[in-house]
Amino acid sequence: MRPGLRKIFVGVLYGLAVLTFFEAAARAALSNEAFFKRVAGDDDASWRLRFARRQRGETRIYYSFDVHHPTRGWTLRPGLSDVDVFRGKKLSSNSRGLRGARERAYEKPPGVVRILAFGDSFTFGEDVSDDETWAHQLEQQLPGSEVLNFGIHGYGHDQMLLYLQEEGVKYHPDVVILGFLSDDMERNLLSFRDYAKPRFVLDGERLAGVTGPPLPAPDEMLAREPWRSRLGDLFTMLGARVRARAGRRDAEMKRVTVAILDQMALTIRSVGAVPAFAYLPVYGEITKPDATMTTRERFFFSYCRQRGIQSMYLQRFFLDKQKSGVDLKTYGHWGPAEHRTAAEGMRAYLLEKGVIKNHHKDTKDTKERR
Repeated sequence: MRPGLRKIFVGVLYGLAVLTFFEAAARAALSNEAFFKRVAGDDDASWRLRFARRQRGETRIYYSFDVHHPTRGWTLRPGLSDVDVFRGKKLSSNSRGLRGARERAYEKPPGVVRILAFGDSFTFGEDVSDDETWAHQLEQQLPGSEVLNFGIHGYGHDQMLLYLQEEGVKYHPDVVILGFLSDDMERNLLSFRDYAKPRFVLDGERLAGVTGPPLPAPDEMLAREPWRSRLGDLFTMLGARVRARAGRRDAEMKRVTVAILDQMALTIRSVGAVPAFAYLPVYGEITKPDATMTTRERFFFSYCRQRGIQSMYLQRFFLDKQKSGVDLKTYGHWGPAEHRTAAEGMRAYLLEKGVIKNHHKDTKDTKERR
């Protein structure tokens, strides 16, 4: 072998040996529970490795009522009937996977105000039964209405948008309510959370496309896991921390969220419905002693004001309940009292702002002009 080629060959072998050493070191480090907890955060690699650890414990899926979905990652399994979940609560789903046993036709019944509810676990109703969710409570408080619950636990706004485009528009809604949580903004930057999920990419300030589909099922992800580079995972985890500390992650999160919400509002309006976004107060936000807004609340309401979107500030209703002596949860998911309070607040806003009345007036005028 020529001397020059020999040097190249030796250099390649040396490089491979170094990479192999660091890969082995990364695998050993990330297999250590204490080290993993120290470096894991809110990034794709961390969520995927948590998923893999769950599988080793024979927890094949996050919840038994989950089912893989090729474009959204996961969704509610259809056809469930009074399944015992959440410490004795009851969960049902209809044939199309909407929460609740009642079937909902795509065609809207005559004279009915149809409202669609999109959101994450706080809209879906984790820890409560079907008839305790805010969507169900709102329907009970608005005679002549239908409120369809499209909430899915763990969803980001990206998955909600896809669900709206794939299924929601088929139901001919009058109003579409987005149950907004600031945590969902962070999910918009992920391509893996409970399972593989979609992620939108931007072209400037607009959505340019989405990763996937089809998205791999949990078993497919698990089969690939032994071949993934743990050194690459470690760099991903540490890089996410660096971007977060520099403020770059927060800026990216807001850009992506604004683009998704813009497309959501455009989609809702394109089918003649009214977008109405509700900021859902959770945890410490519920018991704030005054109405001073947090940074993320200001971001949300400023966005809605600039875009001309009806927005609902529900925290004042929670404060009123506390003043009247109602004990509200400030940890975990909402209970029945919090869902009821949110529904009361939404009903008040929809009627006070004339969203439902004005919508039907506009629809009537349009039909008369035709």
